[in-house]
Amino acid sequence: MAISQKLLNDGESVVLSTRTHPKALLLPLLTLVVLLAVGVAAQVLLEGEVGRVASLVVWALVAVAALWWVLRPFLVWLTASYTFTDRRLITRTGVVTRRGHDIPLSRISDVAIELHLVDRLLGCGTLIISDASTHGQVALPDIPHVEETHRRLNLLLHDLHEPRSRADGA
Repeated sequence: MAISQKLLNDGESVVLSTRTHPKALLLPLLTLVVLLAVGVAAQVLLEGEVGRVASLVVWALVAVAALWWVLRPFLVWLTASYTFTDRRLITRTGVVTRRGHDIPLSRISDVAIELHLVDRLLGCGTLIISDASTHGQVALPDIPHVEETHRRLNLLLHDLHEPRSRADGA
């Protein structure tokens, strides 16, 4: 996914742009299946005029629940992005209220990864970035191919601190 060009400074280029792994959508998907099962069960089991009104009420509740527990997490997933440029890390989250956090690469002091069992099975993990700010650490959860992202970020940091090593052909 491309980040808006207006967020980039002159001469700045995107190295890596990603969002949270689709694993974040598994629970909302399971919730949708359960909600649909409840709606269908209510429609099948409730009979008569009262049952028809009751099933409409159940479907209305299912729709509201689906908006909150299915559509909202999907929109949060869809609008969150993590972008690494040759100068900084740019995070953007939020549907209505957008939140952003930019960390210059020169301020990053440590990069770590955390892979749980499910993360290893699905090919994602948490990237933990420590910087020289009052916040201390920024955790980017469920990054796809987190080990590759970790490696590329380390190369960026190495090039930032030792630019001559690339120019010499090393």
